[in-house]
Amino acid sequence: MAARKVFAVGREIRQTAVCHCNPLNSRTFQADLTQGRVVPISFPATSAMTQIDLKSTENARLARHAGGHEPDVVAGQWALVELAAEGSFARIYRARPTHLPADGPADYAVKLPQPRWQSDRWAIGQLAREAVVGRSVSHPNLISVLAASLGVEPRFLVMPWLEGRTLQSQLDAAQTPDLPVSLWIARQVAEALDALHRAGWMHGDVKPGNIFVSPTGHVTLLDLGFARRGNETGSAVDRRIIGGTCSHIAPEFMTSTVRADIRSDIYSLGVVLFELFSGRLPFEGKNMAELVTHHKRSSPPGLRRLASHLPAEVVKLVHQMLAKEPLRRPQTPWELVERLTALEVATFSERLL
Repeated sequence: MAARKVFAVGREIRQTAVCHCNPLNSRTFQADLTQGRVVPISFPATSAMTQIDLKSTENARLARHAGGHEPDVVAGQWALVELAAEGSFARIYRARPTHLPADGPADYAVKLPQPRWQSDRWAIGQLAREAVVGRSVSHPNLISVLAASLGVEPRFLVMPWLEGRTLQSQLDAAQTPDLPVSLWIARQVAEALDALHRAGWMHGDVKPGNIFVSPTGHVTLLDLGFARRGNETGSAVDRRIIGGTCSHIAPEFMTSTVRADIRSDIYSLGVVLFELFSGRLPFEGKNMAELVTHHKRSSPPGLRRLASHLPAEVVKLVHQMLAKEPLRRPQTPWELVERLTALEVATFSERLL
């Protein structure tokens, strides 16, 4: 989702593998961090956790937009201080632990699905998966999930608050990074993908809107809801269409002959680089079906023709990342990290001061 303002890692808090439950409902979920599963468990009915009132949350949002001073809304152990971002699926609130005073630091972000998604099975699964991956895979360039409430409505995740903005917001503002910085951003994303790959996951939704850049250039890869295991079967096209992110999807997501894996993420990152260097996507369509067909069958425009200033090795790497056949792409994120690092060094003199 696109962020209006975003979120530096706050102070550490004690983490628990349990996703809290409503005191009126003894059924909740626990993240099995070794197997990457979310399983139902039972808690005593006295297990207390204050829940968000969705109507109060909406009233607070409207009051703040109107310049009011509605009291903070409470989400479990978290006070929602400010609506920071909103998309079709979820809202991101800046938050602080409730044990801190009202003027205390708000160093956390609460991701709260929109009301219409709160009871949707697909949406709950996305949130649960994001919780499992965000708690089991740790890397400086990958978003972490500190806590989760998944058992009953309202469901939400708690993450560190980051400072900066998404790469998509930079592109929308026509503020494209220069060549070495673009390579640096891509290399940091590749390092996050390497951490996921080593843990047996792929990200599944690499795009500029999920690449978060701090004022110092540090990159965090966001949104782990589409992450999947390498041995998972079935196409993710329907889910991706719901998410509306087919502009960066790899061809194998749309076929039953080749299974999507970490090389699919490498393809998506290749689309990001193509867009950074050329100012346009490699494939565009009048509708979703046409766009999907282009990803499956069409060759991308020659990048050198669109950006004649690019070194030949950079063009070669991007086109390899966009190969239709996964075997023709870089085979692992670490291979990509090494190649991007070499290109960073070779092009450093082109960095704009």
